[in-house]
Amino acid sequence: MVIKEVNGKYPQIPQDCFVADNATIVGDVTFGSECSIWFNAVVRGDVNFITTGNKVNIQDGAVIHCTYQKHPTIIGNNVSIGHNAIVHGCTIHDNVLIGMGAIVMDNCVIESNCIIAAGAVVTQNTVVESGTIYAGIPAKKVKELNASNFAGEIERISNNYVMYSSWFK
Repeated sequence: MVIKEVNGKYPQIPQDCFVADNATIVGDVTFGSECSIWFNAVVRGDVNFITTGNKVNIQDGAVIHCTYQKHPTIIGNNVSIGHNAIVHGCTIHDNVLIGMGAIVMDNCVIESNCIIAAGAVVTQNTVVESGTIYAGIPAKKVKELNASNFAGEIERISNNYVMYSSWFK
């Protein structure tokens, strides 16, 4: 794993977090408890800060970055960031699933209890309202979370990743 200081800022990673052997975490990054950063994930807090709440999983190949002198990246609790997703200079509230290969761009706000579908592109400055599922390019609201078969998925995936990470410790 690569864990490096940048400009005097060193990543803050609690003991109960799992960091895969080839994950990269640099700069002004602070994780909550029970987080997991998986294989080939990059969390790059070099140009602004990145914070996460508790029970956040950043899956294989995901990239978390921020925008120089403009937008940090702030991630709440119980957030799953899917394989190869890109989360850049945005705010993600609690209980959110960012699907595989999705992109969330600068100055977006993903409110609580949302799913961003696999492959979706949430364009700059978009506010995703609480309790919705967004999909497509550009991402648009496709339905209410409670009207879908996915309402329990956010919590289930978050809990599963805490379990998976225990297998590697």
